[in-house]
Amino acid sequence: MSAIRVLLVEDHTLVREGIRSLLDSIKDVEVVGEAANGRDALRKTRQLAPEVVLMDISMPELNGMEATARLAKSCPDSKVLMLSMHNDEEYVAQSLRAGARGYLVKEAATRELEHAIQVLARGEVYFSNSISVSAVERLMADDSSGSILAQLTSRQREILQLIAEGCRTREIAERLSLSIKTVETHRTHLMERLGIWDVPGLVKFAIKAGLIQSDS
Repeated sequence: MSAIRVLLVEDHTLVREGIRSLLDSIKDVEVVGEAANGRDALRKTRQLAPEVVLMDISMPELNGMEATARLAKSCPDSKVLMLSMHNDEEYVAQSLRAGARGYLVKEAATRELEHAIQVLARGEVYFSNSISVSAVERLMADDSSGSILAQLTSRQREILQLIAEGCRTREIAERLSLSIKTVETHRTHLMERLGIWDVPGLVKFAIKAGLIQSDS
C-alpha cells in the first residue's frame, strides 16, 4: 500500500516541527509539504495534491476555517483534518460547515493522530475521542449557529481577519492585489452586515468567531 500523502499547515514553527517529527515516525505516512498560513496552504494543496491536509485553525493572513472552505471547493480530493487546541464542539461544527472531514485536538496521542489520518484517507469522518458527537450534531442542526459569519462573503471574511490583525486599508489592498477603493467597499459592506461600525468592535467579533486569537 502506498503512503498517505499529508500536507502540514501550522503557523508556529516549533509546533510544526514537533508535529512533523510525529508524522515522520508514522508508518505509511509521507509529509509532502508544510505551510505556515492558510494562503500558503491553498497554493501547496493545489500544487502537491495531498490526500490529507492537517490544518491549524488560528493562523495569520488567512485562518484555517476560511482556507478549508476554499479547499473544499477547489480541491475536494484533499481531506482536511483540523488541528486545534480548542476542545469545543462549536469549533468542530464550524469546521464541518467549512468542509473539514475531521477534528483533532493538539493534545492527542500519536496513535490517535495516525488513526485519524487513516480514517480520512479512507473517505470517512473523524472526531477526537474527547469530542461529543451528539453535541456537534445538535449544533449542526441549529442553522442559527454561525449564521452571522456565514452572511459574509469569503473576501469579506478575509478582509475582516486582516483588519482584526491590525492591517490598514492600503496594506490589505497590497496583500490581496486589490484597489484601495475595493477594500473600502468590502469593509463598508461587512460592517453593514455585522452592524459594527468601529475597528475594536470588529476585533471583538473576529475573536468570538474564531478568526483570530485573543492575546489575553
